[in-house]
Amino acid sequence: SKANSMVIETWKECGIANKFPTYRNNPLVTVHSWQKGKQQDDEAEGLWRIYDGIYDFTEFIDKHPGGPFWIRETKGTDITEAFEAHHLTSTPEKMISKYKVRDAAKPRNYTLTLHEDGFYKTLKQRVITQLKTIDKRPKRKSDIIHLSLLVSIYLFAVSSAKYNSLLALVLGGVALCWTVIVSHNYFHRRDNWQMYAFNLGMFNFCSWRISHAMSHHIYPNSYYDLELSMFEPLLCWVPNPHIKSQVLRYVSWVTEPLAYAIAFFLQMLTRIYYSLRHTNIMYWHDLLPLTIPLAMYYGSAGSASLLFCVRQWLAMTSIASFSFCVIGLNAAHHDPEIYHEGDKNREDRDWGLFQVDTIIDRGDLKWSQFLVLTHFGDHVLHHLFPTLDHGLLPALYPVLYETLDQFKGELRECNHIEHMIGQHKQLLRIEPNPRAPGEGK
Repeated sequence: SKANSMVIETWKECGIANKFPTYRNNPLVTVHSWQKGKQQDDEAEGLWRIYDGIYDFTEFIDKHPGGPFWIRETKGTDITEAFEAHHLTSTPEKMISKYKVRDAAKPRNYTLTLHEDGFYKTLKQRVITQLKTIDKRPKRKSDIIHLSLLVSIYLFAVSSAKYNSLLALVLGGVALCWTVIVSHNYFHRRDNWQMYAFNLGMFNFCSWRISHAMSHHIYPNSYYDLELSMFEPLLCWVPNPHIKSQVLRYVSWVTEPLAYAIAFFLQMLTRIYYSLRHTNIMYWHDLLPLTIPLAMYYGSAGSASLLFCVRQWLAMTSIASFSFCVIGLNAAHHDPEIYHEGDKNREDRDWGLFQVDTIIDRGDLKWSQFLVLTHFGDHVLHHLFPTLDHGLLPALYPVLYETLDQFKGELRECNHIEHMIGQHKQLLRIEPNPRAPGEGK
């Protein structure tokens, strides 16, 4: 279409890749259409690409210390940035040499860089050194917070059914929301039991390891970011008049609360629809949400019918969904001052600086590990080093500030209300920022 052609022409001037992402043209945007499109775009020659090398990790899939999922699901794609961000030792870099089969035939699709003397590699080495001496006890505290929230879901759920308590229902919804968010702290890492709690909100950590860890974390606020595409047309943060009309810009303010309340349900329904129409993408752990109404029914000792428990569960899930979106969509990434696809890029295309430019941190959370865990806090450091427990991140700020000063980066912060105002301004914005991050006004 003419509108799509205009979008591509605009993208050519300042996109982070040499190709317009194939998946953006699909009528149904899913994690699987994103994967298939990336396999077409990445010049990985059907194997795995890291920098300018092609690797065959087929025999390594089941040996991967982080679990087979990460290797299996990235076949046919460029995993350069993910490889760097998910490994904080030199061992993987030395180990993969035996799996290299040849040099890549074509240049990388992505224009972001990871030079040895650049921002990210410099910061990474300083962080590796810092991690040798920092206090690891906050990591244990994260585990306790997660377990406490998980247990509280079922306690509030049973109370809401047994006593028909609206207060318990709301508290159960909030506990479910917070548990899902804290569980996000775990699915970035090697396989663990805590990541399964993420599925209680009708999400699935396997899908989110793609849409969030492999897409959003690597290419935030760009056309390669699924967390932009999957909300369109209800919510559109890309500052491009060819994507969102004048009407859509303001209608999104009206549709936003509805989108928030049904977001959890849409995740499940989309996976079911795709499984029925295309390839099955459902797992046994998609049944985990059903443990909540079952706990309500058996915990109420017959005082509540199964139908009533299901109704309470759906209401609790809707409360959790709304709360999750209020927190998540106003946590870090959407404000007119933040880089979005179409805005001017800085000259230094370092991948780490790109991450910093797409985030404004929640400065009002830093005093509490509980709030950081339940509200996507310490967001810049989490994007740069996603496998680290959130409890360890505060100790890394000194080296982050040192490296930002060295490379002319800036860690921006605001509170939740300012984020919400900025996010709604971004929904209205259609003019790209003409100044790159760091250029000033």
